[in-house]
Amino acid sequence: MNNFLPGLYIVSTPIGNLEDITLRALNVLRNSDKILCEDTRRSIKLLNHYKIKNKLISYHKFNEKKSLPFVVNSILKGEKIALISDAGTPILSDPGLFLLRECIKKNIKIYPIPGVSAVTTAISVSGFEDKYFFYGFLSKKEKEIERTLNTLKDYNFSIVFFIPAIKINFYIKLFKKYFLNRELLVAKEMTKIHENFYRKDLGSFDGFKSKMKGELTVVISEIKKKYAFKDNKIDKKTLKLEIAKYLKRYSLRDVVKLVSEKNKIPRKEIYDLCLKIKN
Repeated sequence: MNNFLPGLYIVSTPIGNLEDITLRALNVLRNSDKILCEDTRRSIKLLNHYKIKNKLISYHKFNEKKSLPFVVNSILKGEKIALISDAGTPILSDPGLFLLRECIKKNIKIYPIPGVSAVTTAISVSGFEDKYFFYGFLSKKEKEIERTLNTLKDYNFSIVFFIPAIKINFYIKLFKKYFLNRELLVAKEMTKIHENFYRKDLGSFDGFKSKMKGELTVVISEIKKKYAFKDNKIDKKTLKLEIAKYLKRYSLRDVVKLVSEKNKIPRKEIYDLCLKIKN
């Protein structure tokens, strides 16, 4: 590789289909002295596919601070170090930020080798506005999640999350609470044989019936058109009386659907009123 100099190379790798890698990325991996990766068992499949024989070094969130001096010193001695993640673009919700910052402090050259990202892949097929906010993984603690979603709920652009598939319905329940007036895209196994995209309206979607495995990329749409009661002939007081009557006979979900369709009012507005009445 011409002009292949010592430094840290941030190399994007496929998120599924092994053919989704650039020629430049392959050239960098072939010429690197060391390749830092999250899981050697996963990364070796990519290297074997392209007959790359470089030395893989395990570099993950549990050892990245401890490994920092060794990696930095290797670069200062003239080595070319590549950083890859299990899939996609490194550092975005993956290990590597400590190393990157240390290299910046030491004035070590950093070379981005762009390529695939689950974030841009999902956004590109979402059909939502192209202004987006990438959050990544949410906390595992419900109170902390609610604080985060409460902050994000007024952001009027698409929001991207990484979600463990096994907990998707847990998160959808919370998304409905804060993003009811939005649409949802759930991207499963992107670029793989069983790739699938689920497009749902959060106001009417109660979650998946069957369990899924792996990691999902979830995109919440921008805020849909807001509704003002003053634009409708029915006043809020009358609407509350109607909702209270229905809540005595039907489930919350049925009441939201019924009143929304009857009065041509967005479900989020009806849902919020139902909660106030019930509480």
